[in-house]
Amino acid sequence: MGSNSAEYDGTREHSTREHSTREHSTRDRTGHGTKGVGRRDLIKRSAALGLISVPTMSFLSACASGGGKDQEKAEEGKKTAKNPLGVNNTAKLEFVLFDGGFGMEYAEDAVKVYQKAFPGAKVEFSATQKIQSTLQPRFNQGTPPDLIDNSGAEQMDMGTLVGKKQLTDLTPLLDAPSYDDPGTKVRDTLRPGIVEMGQFDGEQVWILYYAYTVYGVWYSQKALDSLDEQYPETWDQMLAVCAKAKKKGMAGWTYAGKYPYYLPFSLYPMIGKVGGREVLDAIDNLEPNAWKHPAVKACFEAYYELQQKGYVLKGTPGLDHIQSQTAWAKGDALFIPNGSWVENESANVMPDDFDLAVSAPTGLDSSDKLPFGTIWASGGEPFVVPAKAANAAGGMEQLRIMLSEASSKNFTGKVKSLTAYNGGTDGIELTPGLTSGVAALDVAGENVVNPRLQDWYVQLQKEKIGVSGIGEMMAGRATPAETIKKIQAFADETAKDSSIKHYKHQ
Repeated sequence: MGSNSAEYDGTREHSTREHSTREHSTRDRTGHGTKGVGRRDLIKRSAALGLISVPTMSFLSACASGGGKDQEKAEEGKKTAKNPLGVNNTAKLEFVLFDGGFGMEYAEDAVKVYQKAFPGAKVEFSATQKIQSTLQPRFNQGTPPDLIDNSGAEQMDMGTLVGKKQLTDLTPLLDAPSYDDPGTKVRDTLRPGIVEMGQFDGEQVWILYYAYTVYGVWYSQKALDSLDEQYPETWDQMLAVCAKAKKKGMAGWTYAGKYPYYLPFSLYPMIGKVGGREVLDAIDNLEPNAWKHPAVKACFEAYYELQQKGYVLKGTPGLDHIQSQTAWAKGDALFIPNGSWVENESANVMPDDFDLAVSAPTGLDSSDKLPFGTIWASGGEPFVVPAKAANAAGGMEQLRIMLSEASSKNFTGKVKSLTAYNGGTDGIELTPGLTSGVAALDVAGENVVNPRLQDWYVQLQKEKIGVSGIGEMMAGRATPAETIKKIQAFADETAKDSSIKHYKHQ
């Protein structure tokens, strides 16, 4: 994601760049067109997760303070079929983009479309990696830009922006006619979970995630073929494939040992598959004993078995995300839990004939609540329109343009990532990872899960559940039972902390 890069690596240096590198690389995979990626009405239930970087205290306090005189708002323009949001056709538009792995060209191209539609309007477009330090003072002064790609290492904390009423509700954009079809609302052109991801409390939508990431288990189809195996759908099959790989000198798994919060990219959707969506919702809601659900126990024990049987690449707990991906790309391990940015991030070490593929997590057996194919996919590259923007309608119109088929196709073709627009891949030569991601989404249909823990409670998810919990278990230093007890205590502690804003699935 060109932007959210920071996001998942908050802890990880690559957090910042991660999103950036990754989202941009986010190649979802659904090889064939993008046709069957679940219709909007099926999606209502798949609240998405989202990547949000760790907030800094300077921003938290700065956002809370007022000061400065708010800028004058542009007069509303006349609403017409071609201008459904009532943009003032002479009002200036200021658009600030995160300068990350996705580059600037896709946004610059979309700006040209805006300028053509409103030739009397001046558009100020700029890009920076220092979103927070550049824009925080302007939020305080009441003079923010009209549209911001809030991503990267210096991403402004979303929970704080929402909590302090610093953002514009994007519902008018979502209910506006889509750019390509006046008979279809923008919200009905979006992928699973995008609308829900932008919500915090209630129906208002504060964020529009533009890129779309598929999380799952990534592997080389060539390597799997060399074992004369298919991707395992049950855990017994997974263990058998790993045993066969081990005999040939290849580990079954590796992962970012220094950043073990990558493991949930496959572990959380597995928990959802085994126990149902409600188990993940209870975890997100910080409900008492949510982590003690039998599905959590079963999935932790399954992953622990990989470690106990020697199916994890030796030394993995000491590897960072790049080192683990490099070892995997070189064939030292068969499977790695990751997001679709891995294709771009590993491009320089991945052999040309690697034949990259992604699959939804392996389940336990036929007793699982959800079918094989249940996957975690969600938006990245969060765009926001500030509440005190002078030209909020213009900011939303620029997003409406970006959510057109042409702009979406332009983004995917240039940065090898899917967008929030549910389509836009026809006629584009997709990379192997992107093709595989699209196919995985087709298989998943409505069975897309989107845990919110990682954007509602960053420190809990990364440092506590990830590093202190799952990381210790996978290094063999704690049993599943000990780990679950520890993680439940962390969750309870967060739930009782009145200094933390708490969110719940609606």
